[in-house]
Amino acid sequence: MNVWEVAGIAAAALSLIDPVPYLRDVLRGTTRPHRGTWFIWSVLGTTAFLAQWAEGASWSLLMIGVQGASITLTFVLSIWHGVGGLGAGELVVIGLAAVGVAGWIASSEPVVATAWVILADIAGAALMLPKTWRDPHSETLSSYTLAAAAGALGAVAVGALELDLLLYPVYFALINAVIAATIMLRRRTTAAANRARLRRFDEHTVQAGHARDLG
Repeated sequence: MNVWEVAGIAAAALSLIDPVPYLRDVLRGTTRPHRGTWFIWSVLGTTAFLAQWAEGASWSLLMIGVQGASITLTFVLSIWHGVGGLGAGELVVIGLAAVGVAGWIASSEPVVATAWVILADIAGAALMLPKTWRDPHSETLSSYTLAAAAGALGAVAVGALELDLLLYPVYFALINAVIAATIMLRRRTTAAANRARLRRFDEHTVQAGHARDLG
């Protein structure tokens, strides 16, 4: 087996693993997926698979196909265990995603078609990131980290410097890395803020105790 075949199989294996902690946490109630995001991503996962297949992708299709199936399953679970509805903001972003899908269908150029898919995918991420920023514990860090690694391996599995085939797996790696970094950053900052708040509470309690003793 050559390097890109191994990378393709490894990417598919990671793609089988990365949804497991996410789906587990959704069922436990600790992770609350945004319904709009996962609806868009489920449509785009299928779209990206078909686009890459039409462009002649081979081993890199393993990662994209497995990811598409797991994303669709997450969307189905989000109907009962997720957050977010169809407010004005969500409808605007879903409209942008629809434009992206329409652009993919209308375009005859593979690179342009994939770029439209990525535009729509970014719209889906835009729905989720504000929730993730406010409540970083409502998402599963390990799943995004593993998905980023799967995307990177999927890019290696392309086996050639072909932009139309590399564009989606490279983007997939980057967007998941950005989400993972956001979760890590916000968890650290919120933990630091909570520790500072606890210290202030303890100091206030001690000062109040001293005041009572002096009184």
